[in-house]
Amino acid sequence: MVVVLPYDLTWPDAFRQEALELRRALGDRIVALHHIGSTSVPGLLAKPIIDMLLEVSALEGLDRGNPQMRALGYEVMGAFGIEGRRYFRKSDADGVRTHQIHAFQSGSPHLLRHLAFRDFLRAHPGVAEAYGALKLELLGVSGQAGAYMDGKDAFVRRVEGEALEWVV
Repeated sequence: MVVVLPYDLTWPDAFRQEALELRRALGDRIVALHHIGSTSVPGLLAKPIIDMLLEVSALEGLDRGNPQMRALGYEVMGAFGIEGRRYFRKSDADGVRTHQIHAFQSGSPHLLRHLAFRDFLRAHPGVAEAYGALKLELLGVSGQAGAYMDGKDAFVRRVEGEALEWVV
């Protein structure tokens, strides 16, 4: 079941707190750490999961940090369907996902793609509002995660393309 909530002013703080823990655990493996996803766009409806984009100098170095990630409560998921990515997810004591991390090596086009999408939504409130309306519509049709994700796909790809042109 997918849950989408109105924007919560505590989400940026939740990101900053988790980023601090990650920096302590991974140290100089981290090149940059960004808050992405819908919880990073003020005013946007979102699943209450803090999405993070982690840039590292080498995926192999990050892989050696897997014990530290597990110690922070993350599941280490490997590439999880996207070559060149490392994916981590964290859940609370009730099994509800709270955080997810998409990690890429410096120079990966996925870094730009994620940041461009976020920044485009922040700079274009009407597009963000349309995205929120689509989310509500999809929840009305099916509250199931697969249908929800599939239903957003065309919108995300279209806006992502616009966002990449916009940042150039």
